[in-house]
Amino acid sequence: MWSCAEEEALHPWRNQGKGVVRVKRDWIIPPIRVLENSKQVPEDLVQIKSDKIFTGEVIYKLEGPGVDQEPKNLFEIDDKTGIIRSKRPLDRERHNSFTLKAFALSPSGERLENPSTIEIVVLDQNDNRPAFTHSQFGGIVSEFSVPGTSVMSVSATDADDPMTENAFLSYSIIGQESIPANAVTKTMFGINNETGAIYTRDVGLDREVVKSFRLKLQVADMGGMGLTSEGVAIIHVSDINNHAPQFSPASYSMTAVENREDYEIGRVNVTDRDDRGTGNWEAKYFISNDPEGIFAISADPATNEGILTVVKPLDYEAQHEYVLILTVENVNPLSNKAPNLPMSTATVVVTVVNENEAPHFREDPIQIVVPESVVPGTLLKSNIAFDPDNSDLRYEISRDPERWLDINRVTGDITAKRTFNMRSPNVRNNIYNAVVKVTDADGVSTTATVAITLKETNDFPPQLFPLSGTVCRDAGSRSSGLAVTAVDKDLPPHAAPFTFEMPDDLSINWTVIQVNDTHAVLQPLIELEAGEYAVTVFVSDSGSPVLSAYAQVNVTVCLCDSFGDCKSEAGAVLGSSVGISFIALIIIMASIALLLLLLLLAVAVTSCGRRHHIKKGTGLLVGESEDDIRDNVFNYDEQGGGEEDENAFNIDLLWNPHDAPSTPGSYYPGSGVPRGKQPLRKDAPHNLPSPIYPRRPPADPTDIEDYINDGLEAADKDPNVPPYDTALIYDYEGEGSLAGSLSSIASGSSDGDQDYDYLNNWGPRFQKLANMYDPR
Repeated sequence: MWSCAEEEALHPWRNQGKGVVRVKRDWIIPPIRVLENSKQVPEDLVQIKSDKIFTGEVIYKLEGPGVDQEPKNLFEIDDKTGIIRSKRPLDRERHNSFTLKAFALSPSGERLENPSTIEIVVLDQNDNRPAFTHSQFGGIVSEFSVPGTSVMSVSATDADDPMTENAFLSYSIIGQESIPANAVTKTMFGINNETGAIYTRDVGLDREVVKSFRLKLQVADMGGMGLTSEGVAIIHVSDINNHAPQFSPASYSMTAVENREDYEIGRVNVTDRDDRGTGNWEAKYFISNDPEGIFAISADPATNEGILTVVKPLDYEAQHEYVLILTVENVNPLSNKAPNLPMSTATVVVTVVNENEAPHFREDPIQIVVPESVVPGTLLKSNIAFDPDNSDLRYEISRDPERWLDINRVTGDITAKRTFNMRSPNVRNNIYNAVVKVTDADGVSTTATVAITLKETNDFPPQLFPLSGTVCRDAGSRSSGLAVTAVDKDLPPHAAPFTFEMPDDLSINWTVIQVNDTHAVLQPLIELEAGEYAVTVFVSDSGSPVLSAYAQVNVTVCLCDSFGDCKSEAGAVLGSSVGISFIALIIIMASIALLLLLLLLAVAVTSCGRRHHIKKGTGLLVGESEDDIRDNVFNYDEQGGGEEDENAFNIDLLWNPHDAPSTPGSYYPGSGVPRGKQPLRKDAPHNLPSPIYPRRPPADPTDIEDYINDGLEAADKDPNVPPYDTALIYDYEGEGSLAGSLSSIASGSSDGDQDYDYLNNWGPRFQKLANMYDPR
């Protein structure tokens, strides 16, 4: 069993007031108190013993923080005597207590007792000074604050035990300085020594006198009797609006040029002792006697001066001088602690300076409303301008694209020079614009627009349309009437609706039926004979005054088919009482026959000319060169539509190699086909007979078209000629030619079956042909 019987003998002060308590069979060791920062080291703290009786030796061991755990080497135990010692001075601010375990072991290491807990408490010493939490404290207090006004609080800390007097702090003010220096000498602030709250102690805080205070503070532990530290607090005195702005000076003289606006004419000054740049210093200006708002005043934010401006043009002729009364106040309301003084005012005399002004138009644009049919010379507008300086004026028209206006150079009266036209391209939305110019005696001028609004008048009567047409003779037909309408050059409301009427004394067999506002239908009242009739229609517009016109409509009455179309013009002509005469019809038919005869004669003359007007030496069979004449007969070239024709209709020249001549140069140029062989079309079967081409001449000129179409059809079906879009040249040679037909040259089964010696007897003109068929 553990005991601390010897502890009291070693250190009787440690367990003062405490006894050793035995619980069951174990002893409870009370905490061991050790003073921090002790200089007597090593120092015996306590001795422990086991009260069990052993036959052998007892070995004591100690474990825990301060021994074999961090912080190490602070404590140790004598393993034979059980004395626990401190090896180094302790620091309560780092470790305020230690809990250790003590063991009693046999020499073999066997535990003789249960481990015993030993607690070591470090006692505090006043070894730490208190410290302010800030190097400098700052606060604000309004000027003229009453005593007791809270300003700010300061604070400090102490590392010593807060449960002891070592950390019991006390605050105090040990010095006061004013800024500016010596502005205030009495103590203006106090401090709560326990809480550090700073407050005002006296009256007289005036920002205009003192701007701020610098307080020297002190804090001490042990209730003010221990260790101390010092600090600083800066307290600024804030401004209140206790000074009203004052004009300096109170009267001003300024000049302003007439006819100008939005420009500065002068400035006024004020003084204010309040804090510059704040709302307590910033000024607001007012003009108390300017009901028309001609002038304005504003504050310069940098200088606080009042800027006086003219916002509406002045007129020297109307008023030469203005006397303005100005007032001023601060942006922020004035404090109730300010002196009770009247509001400051200033007088400003503004003298208006005269200048030569330009003439003024009484209105711009000058509005004129007239009818478009105004009579030339009509006065349109007068008294259009004036001069503020009472100078003589000269007027002129500077722009008048239609030259419709005239103006008196002295009076400025605008008159109509000619009648207006609403359909002019210079009239837009019924408004015609011109420009007039006026100049005073000094040459100063100005211009204005003349806006003339034209009112539509009824100038044109309506015109009937159409003036001719057809009407079916059968009154029951659906085309038994002729629809007519009217066209009016006037604009609404002087045009439609139109009124259509039939004069009773002019067209007794016809009537007009109104369909709508713009159309009507002409219909016969009785069944009339086929022919042409002149029908008179009276048409009126809706203008004011109403304009009307007569129109004669040529109506053709004819027999109609089921669709309402005339069957034949001849019936109408023959049956008309007012139509074309029979003699005139005979003359027309004779003229047509004569034209046909002349056409036939021209065709015949052209055909004969082709046969009998061949120049000598330039015949068809006589070449102009020594080249083989067949080169001229078979001249194949690109005569189609270009590459597409070549791709679609490429001619394949087919020939029999057994018939090829051995003579060099007896081939068609560029083809490889022997001369005399017919080229065949690749897009048609070979060796097919050619169709029969038309050979008879047309008997009548009207059959020429049929003749040409037959030739085209035969060429399209011929497989032995080039494609259809290759140039096909053919002509009719006529009958009874002096020369015999050459068709026999190509007849027969082969060239060897023919005898061509007789060609040599035909003369030089056929020499080329004889050489072509010479068997030699």
